[in-house]
Amino acid sequence: MSFIIMLIVGGLIGWVAGMIMGKDLPGGIIGNIIAGLIGSAIGSRIFGMWGPVWGGVPIFPALLGAIILIFIVSLILRVIRK
Repeated sequence: MSFIIMLIVGGLIGWVAGMIMGKDLPGGIIGNIIAGLIGSAIGSRIFGMWGPVWGGVPIFPALLGAIILIFIVSLILRVIRK
């Protein structure tokens, strides 16, 4: 059950990070889940494990990590499109 909660929290984090950045990730819901989970890994490595934790995901570091991930992915996609 915790895996499902972790996927839901990852999806929400990816969605919120996409809204903050004003960019959509390719893949819709799956892209949001992936961005949230990878962002959680990036954020917890860079910023540590602080703030509230839902489903094993630290919310603030995961959100910051997802924002960083979306920024990097959008830069890569922009370069590929040109």
